[in-house]
Amino acid sequence: MFSILALQAQSKFQFKGQVINLNQTPLSGANITIGNQRTISDSDGYFLLSLEEGTYEIQITYIGYKTLVEELHIKSNESLTFMMTSDEVALEEVLVKSVRVSETAPVTHSNLNKKEIQERNLAQDIPVLMNFLPAVVTTSDAGAGVGYTGIRVRGSDATRVNVTINGIALNDSESQGTFWVNLPDFASSTQSIQLQRGVGTSTNGAGAFGASINLLTDADSEKAYGEIANSVGSFNTHKHTFKFGTGLINEHFNFSGRLSVIKSDGYIDRASSDLKSYFLTGSYKDENTFIKALLFGGGEVTYQAWNGIDKETLEKDRTFNPAGQYTDEFGNTRYYENEVDNYKQDHAQLHISHKFNENWTGNVAFHYTFGRGFYENYKEDEDFSDYGLEPITIGGETIETTDLVRRKWLKNHYYGTTFSLDFHNESMDVTIGGALSRYNGLHFGRVIWARYASTSEPDHEYYNDYGNKNDANIYVKGIFRVSDKVELFGDLQYRTVNYKANGVAPELVDDTFNFFNPKAGITYRLNDSNNLYFSYARANKEPKRTDYENDYGRPNNNKPKHETLNDFELGWRLNKENIILNTNFYYMSYDNQLVLTGAQNDVGSPIAENVKDSYRAGIEIDARIQLFKDVLAIQPNVALSMNKIIDYTASQDGQEKNFGNTDLSFSPNVIAGNIISFTPIKNLNFSFLTKYVGEQYMSNLELEASKLDSYFVNDLSVQYTILPKKLFKSITFTGLINNIFNEEYVSNGYFFSFDDTWTNPDQVTTVYGAGYYPQATRNFLVGVTMRF
Repeated sequence: MFSILALQAQSKFQFKGQVINLNQTPLSGANITIGNQRTISDSDGYFLLSLEEGTYEIQITYIGYKTLVEELHIKSNESLTFMMTSDEVALEEVLVKSVRVSETAPVTHSNLNKKEIQERNLAQDIPVLMNFLPAVVTTSDAGAGVGYTGIRVRGSDATRVNVTINGIALNDSESQGTFWVNLPDFASSTQSIQLQRGVGTSTNGAGAFGASINLLTDADSEKAYGEIANSVGSFNTHKHTFKFGTGLINEHFNFSGRLSVIKSDGYIDRASSDLKSYFLTGSYKDENTFIKALLFGGGEVTYQAWNGIDKETLEKDRTFNPAGQYTDEFGNTRYYENEVDNYKQDHAQLHISHKFNENWTGNVAFHYTFGRGFYENYKEDEDFSDYGLEPITIGGETIETTDLVRRKWLKNHYYGTTFSLDFHNESMDVTIGGALSRYNGLHFGRVIWARYASTSEPDHEYYNDYGNKNDANIYVKGIFRVSDKVELFGDLQYRTVNYKANGVAPELVDDTFNFFNPKAGITYRLNDSNNLYFSYARANKEPKRTDYENDYGRPNNNKPKHETLNDFELGWRLNKENIILNTNFYYMSYDNQLVLTGAQNDVGSPIAENVKDSYRAGIEIDARIQLFKDVLAIQPNVALSMNKIIDYTASQDGQEKNFGNTDLSFSPNVIAGNIISFTPIKNLNFSFLTKYVGEQYMSNLELEASKLDSYFVNDLSVQYTILPKKLFKSITFTGLINNIFNEEYVSNGYFFSFDDTWTNPDQVTTVYGAGYYPQATRNFLVGVTMRF
């Protein structure tokens, strides 16, 4: 390393630049990329890099402006000014400006650009593609990253990670989770992803209690294009994607689209996935107005793999899947072939952005989501009474149970509007915005077959419930550049939520919540390379449907409470020639946090309970270090944390017991990762990716039986691009070996307990049990992408 750094010190020239707009106003926070070096402009628009003699391509991006790309010839010390022009196509980035932050904002965040997404996009879902970001843990029910996948950030599960697409909330309104399986191959239509850890900025949908994920869909292309991508791999996995774009038509119109098919048998037995998706966009632009309509969605049929396996089975047959297992009338063990989750979801978005002048931009969006589908299960010896049926008598024998096949249906509509008005000048960026949305959800169950039908009719309906939710918020936030060194951030949000539902409690649920969520921060620029930031943010969050179902089943039928989080973030950013370093400390203090107990309901959804006082505190460090120009780079990150419940009380052996301060469930104290990127020749890249996740408990009791072991997984990817002179613009070959050292590991599970009152009625004993979701051993994916 010292030899490499010594070589880098030779023949260096100082390259100084300034980024301005047509009015000669400096643009602070512009992103500058030259080769593998990245930096941002300071409050006066300046940046400084050291470059060896040679020819380079510089790329400068700034929200609301057209990307600038120029060729540089460095022979001596240089000082240049770069003028960026406002462009209506760049208004696409304004679609997410209201929920994203700039590089200098006092909010802890990470970004993934298009190139970084494409490097691993061979069939696996978006959470898996985000696996190597700081403080992130991902898991897959089927074990190989296709089908149902999940993500946790700072120990917070998916129901506490707010997800938006172009500023529109994606989380399901009732369960508050994000089901990526409903949007297969969405990574192929994603321009960039921003992960904000902690509360982040005001956003639409349920409050962020661990993180926010903001996705921006593909930008329009001025030139027509086509793309065919195919990949195959282990477990009979294959993905086929076709993309097209018309380019700019008559200087005003643009159309593009994508069709995708993904299939996989899964690592776990019968954990198959049959996924199809589409993505269509049309846009219109003139000098100051940009209108974009999007229609996208998907359908999935996945064999259920959310039951997990016990420890003994994990050791003997880790791919075993108990879902669909039953005993036929002759005593033979069989598996029901249609034990599936079958769901379709369609999204429509209409975005309108108008630039009134150099300072003012307005945005309004309308959206609609239609989801429908079911879980199908074969059930043995079910009581007639549970399905609203009467016992029957055959040959003088009264029969009260039957084998049957049921479908538990979901059918929902989600629609609304978002809006914002942005003001920008050299001293401030201010946004006033908000959202209104309505969710109508139906929950109903049908029996489609029964060995003994009793008085049922075909498709006998045994329950029919609903859940409706109104959600509205308004906010004002801004960045204020007080001086060359000081930048202030403020964000005030008011949110009101009404949730009305039946079927989750003995009586009707009709709750209204009113939340005030203030946020404030400061960024202090020490010099051109260093800045410090501090922020405070408050978030409030309403309970989800399963929280009502769980708590109403407990003694005294206690209703779940809403949660409050106070988040403090202190960070230092270093941005120099060959190193970008981000370090932050955080303290997240919760009141009535709904923590996961470790248990699950009958369709694999986690169960949570309120605890009065808890906190998450830690340090996160991530870096990008260029060891040798355009050849070798490393991207390490580490997150060290403490995640505690204060004075946790739970039932044990029939009595309430205080366990003191205990670790929060599913919250490892150590999460680390690294990417070593090696480019020996142009267009050929090797990446070695590592991920370490420390041990974690699946309950809040710190019981050894509930512990998930730590794991250390390594992947290897290679990508090579050729540039043909005819027919194709480029052909890219990609190979990926996941878990190259064949680690047998478990990234997720569940833990349950019950009081045994039958074995010894005089002494109640609590019995514990656990389930595990094993992840795939060594496996591979290879693909080729042809662009024309």
